[in-house]
Amino acid sequence: MRYRRLGKTGLTVSEIGLGAEWLERKDEAACREIIDLCESRGINILDCWMSEPTVRTNIGKAIQGKREKWYIQGHIGSTWQDGQYVRTRDLPKVKGAFEDLLTRLGTDYIDLGMIHYVDSEKEFAEICAGPFLSYVHELKEKGVIRHVGLSTHNPKVAKLAAESGEVEMMLFSVNPAFDLMPPTDNIEDYFAEEYDASLGGIDRERAELYRLCEQRDIGLTVMKGFAGGRLFDAARSPFGVALTPVQCIHYALTRPAVASIMAGFDAPEQVLEAVSYEEASEEELDYASVLAKAPRHAYHGQCTYCGHCKPCPSGIDIAMVNKLYDLAVMQPEVPDSVRSHYQVLEKHASDCIACGGCETRCPFGVPVVERMEQTKTVFGN
Repeated sequence: MRYRRLGKTGLTVSEIGLGAEWLERKDEAACREIIDLCESRGINILDCWMSEPTVRTNIGKAIQGKREKWYIQGHIGSTWQDGQYVRTRDLPKVKGAFEDLLTRLGTDYIDLGMIHYVDSEKEFAEICAGPFLSYVHELKEKGVIRHVGLSTHNPKVAKLAAESGEVEMMLFSVNPAFDLMPPTDNIEDYFAEEYDASLGGIDRERAELYRLCEQRDIGLTVMKGFAGGRLFDAARSPFGVALTPVQCIHYALTRPAVASIMAGFDAPEQVLEAVSYEEASEEELDYASVLAKAPRHAYHGQCTYCGHCKPCPSGIDIAMVNKLYDLAVMQPEVPDSVRSHYQVLEKHASDCIACGGCETRCPFGVPVVERMEQTKTVFGN
């Protein structure tokens, strides 16, 4: 298992995480089996947004005596009322549900205290101006939560959160289908049977979000990485082709600022399939060729940092150079952090000999040589 730094939290988390939602379907023994297998394969981050009491209890029993081996994303605002999940900002109910989470998980702290499920810009503003955020601050001051996060599917809300200075990381929905979609506060829009045929390339708001998070050191963990499983089925996929779990994982982990993808596991074999990513071949990782040949919504002309352009005869890490170029041109002036990351690269855009070999290998038709010239102008070498 490889590990990544989760933004300014400083936590080192496994690239593959456990999104525990599917454990609601499992009894205590099955829940323990999956969690133990995850731990044995190096997974060290777990997201528990669910409010249902039994699943919380089962997770707590599974990690008993091993709490220190897990970073837990626990959600503030996810409650259980009258036998069902309810998202709320009603503080008495919020407090009771969060205390229940601590009790059932058998812990006195949560590593990542997540402001739960904010998809509306209006709601985010209300949270920031009201007692809900004060409660979150109180929890952090007491050490009950170690870091403040937020979960959202809306890139506009995520950008506001990143700019607010209130969060250190976010749980955000990332997959090649959702990345095409314009912002919405209705999650169901992302699961539409068909997408507008005019869509193509990563939506600007999402691209800007990834760059902003990278610049401000806001770490991202990923939800909906498989789009609810629809990307595994050509008939249900908006692209008209099927991707594998490993390809979806690779797509998410190539986005700027992403540290870990919270994969949902319904059976032990699904854990093994996900962690096989760590030893996957270039062919197994290759989402780019699949999307480039898809009958709908290809990413023509846009670099997705997939790495198909390598090897470069000059030794340039073309995908990284392109990523840093994209981060740089988002701002009127190149951020010092981006410039620093660029300068420490062994090879720079100025080392490009314009052979064009990379362009013949790029599945999306990116004008790499031209981008190397643009990068040289931006960074000076």
